[in-house]
Amino acid sequence: MKILKISTLLFSLLFAFSCQEKKTEDIVNLNSVKSTSGELTTEEVSYDIDGKTHKSFVAYEGAADQVKPVVMVLPEWWGVTEYAKNRAKQLAELGYFAMVVDYYGEGKTVDNPDEAAQLSGEFYKVPINARLKFDKAKAQLLKFDNADFNKIAVIGYCFGGAQALNMARLQDELKGVVSFHGNLMTGIKPKNNDVKILVLNGAADTFVPAEEIAAFKKEMDSAKIDYKFIDYPNALHSFTNPEATAIGEKYKMKVAYNKEADVKSWNDMKAFLTEVFK
Repeated sequence: MKILKISTLLFSLLFAFSCQEKKTEDIVNLNSVKSTSGELTTEEVSYDIDGKTHKSFVAYEGAADQVKPVVMVLPEWWGVTEYAKNRAKQLAELGYFAMVVDYYGEGKTVDNPDEAAQLSGEFYKVPINARLKFDKAKAQLLKFDNADFNKIAVIGYCFGGAQALNMARLQDELKGVVSFHGNLMTGIKPKNNDVKILVLNGAADTFVPAEEIAAFKKEMDSAKIDYKFIDYPNALHSFTNPEATAIGEKYKMKVAYNKEADVKSWNDMKAFLTEVFK
């Protein structure tokens, strides 16, 4: 069955197994984040959306008045996990003000695919709700003197990768968007052509078939969007996840961690962010 023909909720379910929460080990030295330009500061930021408290997470180095470009991290459908927080800390180490967006509220994390499919599936069904969550989180940046509201980029993983691409399609004030092994076609058409896009994809990823890639490129080309699509040889879906190989074996799915692709994709992201923030 072609992925493009299955329902968005089922598509989300397929992503569940391939985007299990990652341990903070052996992921681009994720467990050895070190402050190089000043003390690392992390903070939970609480705010209200329709009567529910949301708890996004920020990380930055240096003084609270040292203005930095912002990178918003859109997490896997497991929520604001330690993995997502550690990616934010890595970005802080690179000199950015990083924020992990809480989509579910209360900083909620889930540990089973059924609940994750139900929660994340709602954002595929009603994409405007995902934009609401994103915009509310982005507005919290105004509370921080060191977050440059005029220089914002977005990165996302799996579910977050799809949401990142949608934010690029919908918001022209972003400087750039990076998707790590996220799905590409979500039914949202580009509303602008100003946001630069970087798609980091596994060349052997069966969850992002050739038809979907072709449709995405056609959409981008038709809208005259500045994008770059990188395939990493022999990389299956969820190539940044060190537990993906075991998950694939357990659920008989074609997913696997690929350390080389993980490192290369992080480095490609770094180069992209340097370029868009010039």
